[in-house]
Amino acid sequence: MREGILEGEKVGAAADLKSDPDFMTSLARGLSVMQAFTRTSPRLSSAQISMKTGLSRAAVRRCLYTLNQLGFVEVADGKYFSLGARVLTLSHAYTSSSSLPKAAQPILEKLSGVLYESCSVATLDNDDLLYVARAHVSRIMTVDLVIGSRLPAYCTSMGRVLLAHLPEGELEDYLRRVTLQRHTSRTIVSVSKLRKVLEDVERSGYAIVDQELEDGLRSVAVPVKAGDIVVAAMNVGTQAQRMPVEEIESRFLPHLLSAAQQLSQSLR
Repeated sequence: MREGILEGEKVGAAADLKSDPDFMTSLARGLSVMQAFTRTSPRLSSAQISMKTGLSRAAVRRCLYTLNQLGFVEVADGKYFSLGARVLTLSHAYTSSSSLPKAAQPILEKLSGVLYESCSVATLDNDDLLYVARAHVSRIMTVDLVIGSRLPAYCTSMGRVLLAHLPEGELEDYLRRVTLQRHTSRTIVSVSKLRKVLEDVERSGYAIVDQELEDGLRSVAVPVKAGDIVVAAMNVGTQAQRMPVEEIESRFLPHLLSAAQQLSQSLR
């Protein structure tokens, strides 16, 4: 999974903008340093951040100093850094000001109350699925998902819905650069098979993923539209042992489609 917006020159978006006179390289560097911290790497040294981002150690030290002064990064022992609590103000600013999470949250809570399952809305962020709203009922994964959580798009139901509705050129670019890692014995790691699955998702209007990201987890997702454009996906997740795939389609899908339509109407 991608863990930053600037993994050296490997992430082309910022590198391609270096010739743009309006592009603030220093701001991009600071953001890349912040995004180097992940669930699996909550504490990092400046050398480790330099390796993850591709930035020079001098640039990383300046970014860390500035972020520390502003409260976005903390350092406890003079060597290892972690994100500071002030980072939460950034996510709060998004969830409180963006129309998508504001509109999605009450709809998800109602849907979750009807189905008594955890429900989420997510968007694509580079090659990852990014959770922007969630109604949590029970923990069905080893990793507890929250707003801001990131998962690989190719093996998640919401990710497949969003990938299936990408313009053809963007999808082909994604399929050329993505590394399909096996998470369980069921994970699709063939580009040709994934392309066929995405074609089926676009045709059917929904995606079901059966234990490809984590054993015991099944989920179904549908698109959320603003006008004619798919801007997000909504899903319901459940434990495989208590919900067969056929029942997910018959019991969950009608409620999920109705909720997604309600959210889509609010975004017009």
